[in-house]
Amino acid sequence: MTNKIQKSEEEWRKQLTEEQYRVTREKGTEPPFSGEYYKSKEKGIYTCVNCGNELFSSETKYDSGTGWPSYWAPTSEQSVRTTLDSDRIRTEVLCQKCDAHLGHVFEDGPQPSGLRYCMNSVALKFIKK
Repeated sequence: MTNKIQKSEEEWRKQLTEEQYRVTREKGTEPPFSGEYYKSKEKGIYTCVNCGNELFSSETKYDSGTGWPSYWAPTSEQSVRTTLDSDRIRTEVLCQKCDAHLGHVFEDGPQPSGLRYCMNSVALKFIKK
């Protein structure tokens, strides 16, 4: 991925709501069943609320029953990156372009990937097709 976005914490705070900042920049989590997109069935693309990077398609979205929007794959391998979370138990998912915390990925998802990208709605922006 080219053109990595780097901003100061002050710049991020000016751009984002308090909740968006808490989740995406401070690695927070929104409460289950509270996010705007967890029940959405509309067709489109989910982008990073911080930088607009294309992350997930409604084509890979499914109801995991967890209360967060879940996807079995990102739009491309260049969309997101993963790292071991600070608790060393979960795998954190970050936007490849701006390092925003998006959620976590687990190995209990549906085929064909077997993965569950469990994302925070507040970290996403939906673009309807």
